[in-house]
Amino acid sequence: MERTGHKDLLTKLAKEYSRYAPKSAALNKRATQVQVDGGSHAMRLLEPFPPRIVVAEGAWLRDEDGHDILDFWQGHHANVLGHNPKVVTSALAAAFETRFGLLTGFADRLQVEVAEILCQQTGAERVRFTTSGSLATMYAVLLAKAFTQRRLVMKVGGGWHGAQPWGLKGVSFCATRGTGFQGVESEGLPQAIPDEVLVTRFNDTTMLRDDFRQHGDQVACFIVEPFIGAGGFMAASREYLQTARQLTLHYGALLVFDEVVSGFRFRAGDAGALYGIRPDLAAFGKTIGGGMPVAAVAGRAEVMELVGRKGGSRVKFSGGSYSCHPASLLAAKAQMEYLVAHETEVYRQLTTLGELTRQTMESAFAKEGIHTLSSGYGNDVLPGSSINMLLFPYREDFQLLTPEDAHDPALTDIELREKVLPLALLLENVHVVHGSGSVTTAHTEADIAFLGEACQRVAKRLKNVR
Repeated sequence: MERTGHKDLLTKLAKEYSRYAPKSAALNKRATQVQVDGGSHAMRLLEPFPPRIVVAEGAWLRDEDGHDILDFWQGHHANVLGHNPKVVTSALAAAFETRFGLLTGFADRLQVEVAEILCQQTGAERVRFTTSGSLATMYAVLLAKAFTQRRLVMKVGGGWHGAQPWGLKGVSFCATRGTGFQGVESEGLPQAIPDEVLVTRFNDTTMLRDDFRQHGDQVACFIVEPFIGAGGFMAASREYLQTARQLTLHYGALLVFDEVVSGFRFRAGDAGALYGIRPDLAAFGKTIGGGMPVAAVAGRAEVMELVGRKGGSRVKFSGGSYSCHPASLLAAKAQMEYLVAHETEVYRQLTTLGELTRQTMESAFAKEGIHTLSSGYGNDVLPGSSINMLLFPYREDFQLLTPEDAHDPALTDIELREKVLPLALLLENVHVVHGSGSVTTAHTEADIAFLGEACQRVAKRLKNVR
């Protein structure tokens, strides 16, 4: 595809969308008077305005304007059973009828039962809950720094570990300054953060060895996603994670798996088990909550006990007022029990639909002469993922190996993926983020065919303006 800007096309699409969704447009105008940019999470705020949703069920949404929209965002990729699955909503409805669901601030049976499921399915020895993946990864880093008494945190470029201090470096690719993934994401951070966070390259074992050789005796932890999310939806290689385990053991650092995206996405448990690797700590979120705000840190007892009386309460991990909220944990229990009981069929279906989605999108654009490449294909450890990102490479011999490949604007058309495609697909009643998204067991082959037809119409539009 030619390297060209899309300003005129984006302007045309924005005007068309404003006419197509006037009620969402009007509500967005109201929102901007009381909320920054009209919302509270940047990923939801598509320009010129996002669809305002009134109903979500299974694979589909309905907006203020009455459009039925096929959704691949699926709760920030938290859903594997679709929006509002009955296995979860029926449990919540029953709890509210018995005056249990809003009981906040006490210990109860659910906390024990959900922790037992998480330990059983992941091999963790202890669990502590919180409410978001950002908090879970932050607490995991705090535990690692306290346990090792070291200051440095190592992560991979493109790895998103939430809006917490040690996660806000090395997320966005900066081509203009030539720094790649070495930049800091936010102002207002402690001055030490840029120096405390070391950014290495995902799936590059040589660079990982070199970084540990240079800094290993100062590294508290290496935090990494077995299946990287926002960095491009790619699986770690077996060699890479095995090397990470060997190096952390050799240098006395902790290995932390961020399984907020991958946990219960590939199996009814952690993805690390598929690699035969047990990390020292792991962070979970998204899928374990069944659509409710549940996250957790799980891992070795001797590390986790730093938050409790036995460890002198050296790490302040209280989790927040709404940690272990009964309604949230009830949703988590219902979701995880269902996934455990139906593991074979659920994950086979997700893998099959993920593969169909990738092939359908690539084929739809290819029919109009536009070369694309989807991420999310499997390797010798993880089967093909139910999450993917559609890329628009400039060269047909382009290979997707690292987050640098997915996010370098010299290699792929980032504006087309992140701005043009989502807006053009919304006009076809399809909602995507980062060029595509995730499928659930609620999606059907007919839904994927609908997506393919929408992509082909978008491709025709793109071809006509080139």
